This record gives sequence, C-alpha cells and structure tokens, in this order.
Amino acid sequence: MIASMPVVCRFRGILVTINPDDHPPPHFHARYGGAKASIRINEPAVIAGWLPPRQLREVTGWAGARQDELRAAWAQMEADEIPGQILPPA
Repeated sequence: MIASMPVVCRFRGILVTINPDDHPPPHFHARYGGAKASIRINEPAVIAGWLPPRQLREVTGWAGARQDELRAAWAQMEADEIPGQILPPA
C-alpha cells in the first residue's frame, strides 16, 4: 500500500498529487501556497476546494492536455502502484 500522495507534477509553484485511497470520480489534488483544490480528471473542473483564478486556469489547461497520463496515474494508484511523473506545461 502506498503511504502518501505521490507528486505527479510541479510547475509554477503548483504541486499536483494523487491520493492512493481516494474516492471516485477520478481526480487529483492541486496546491498553490495555502490554497488547495480537488480537480476532476475528465472534463477538468474543481470538485472541492479553491485555487486562485490564474492558477486554476493553468491547472485545468494542463489537465486537459494531460488527461491520458492523469487517467493512467489514477489507474496505477488504484492498483497500488506509484505513478510516474507527468510533464509540466511548456
């Protein structure tokens, strides 16, 4: 069993993690400073929490471009495997 939330990406001060024992729908967690949000992978949108507008746009844009990798990371976490790193935005 994976003990902590692996970091799958870092960019522009934003930390993206996936919780190993999380609930559906498939989602990831984004942190920026003291703000944090859970973001749905399919059709990226906030399902809980809050991020500043600029960072939210960056995260949802990144997630839209990386949906296949995020879905694979979610599946790896469900299989008790540690996902690899996902590339940050260019």
